Amino acid sequence: MPETIRVAIIGTGKRSFNFYGMLLQHLPNVELVAVWGRSDESARRLGERLNVPWYIDLDRLIRETAPHMGIVSVAYSANGEVGLMAVEAGLNVLLETPIAHQLSDADAIIASAREHNVKIEVAEQFYRRPLEQIKLALLESGLFGRVHTSFNDFAGHGYHGVSVMRSYLGFDAKPIKVTGAVREFPLGAYYSRLADAFGQRNETQEHGIIEFEDGQLGIFHWTNVGYDSPLRWWRSSRFLAEKGMGITVGVGLEVQERLSLLAPDGEAPHFITVERRWERVDGGALQSMVAHTGNPHLPTVRWENPFCHPEQRFSPQWHDDEIAVASCIMSLVDAIRENREPSYGAAQGRLDQKLILAIRQSSATGQPVTLPLDPSRQTL
Repeated sequence: MPETIRVAIIGTGKRSFNFYGMLLQHLPNVELVAVWGRSDESARRLGERLNVPWYIDLDRLIRETAPHMGIVSVAYSANGEVGLMAVEAGLNVLLETPIAHQLSDADAIIASAREHNVKIEVAEQFYRRPLEQIKLALLESGLFGRVHTSFNDFAGHGYHGVSVMRSYLGFDAKPIKVTGAVREFPLGAYYSRLADAFGQRNETQEHGIIEFEDGQLGIFHWTNVGYDSPLRWWRSSRFLAEKGMGITVGVGLEVQERLSLLAPDGEAPHFITVERRWERVDGGALQSMVAHTGNPHLPTVRWENPFCHPEQRFSPQWHDDEIAVASCIMSLVDAIRENREPSYGAAQGRLDQKLILAIRQSSATGQPVTLPLDPSRQTL
């Protein structure tokens, strides 16, 4: 495989230019070569803004520009349809979330990828954000021992929140039963930033208990107004482990990590200090996340930002979500270059979607759901 991976953006969704187009300019040995859209107007507009050829015929795009991978960035409802089209055209693909709205569509994408010998990554970025990555590094160090119970407390909707919750337990933990409750409640009038309007609304709360094969538990909470209602400001994720615990305390995007092990006398918690280190003393790009543990055998645990290159005299000064999405892109790039599976992949994306559907099915029937689900009957 050539050192430089050639990339096409498939779709003209709002993230195509402002997010993916910008990120691809700064990734090492990655080249944006073309864009595809459903209409002449949208494809031309995106191609001209990104200064690359534009197409409405995907086969022609592949023949003329020879991309190694495609980033599927389309309207939310079209994820599965366009993702399958790209895979059937023979492209390795990064799919926006969810992998598909119906599990049978996700299965069709996965089967087609196997048939065409291409790789799939899913742009599930929440657990890849720097604050989550330093927590996962701490858990991997063994300082906390086994995680018994993991929580998503409004840290992200649907599959996003499930992925964060599952990451603390380990993505290899196998869920076996789901009990869910979905309820709708009236709210007082408030200003919605997303709708840019003031008014009275209903909220839909989703709550689930997920039991795993080895006894671990996952607890999921979400409200559909969690991103833009001043009535629902709380955002947190938590884990309870054998030798300590962690809790994110947050008001909107302003969060603090409270991570604790046991003090040497066994009588009090010992709190870990998490530090952001920047490229320069006065700012610049994020260089690393450093956890000062207080443990004499492992006093420091680090996560290094893979997109910080001070020796090259320029590092993109990205916020946490941009770093996370760039990590999704590079997961697929490295998988193609090294002929291995991406770090998250289609199976994990399908499982996160499946668990949300199981919560809703359990609520609708009033009964726990035993996994696996019938894929032909499940839709979002």
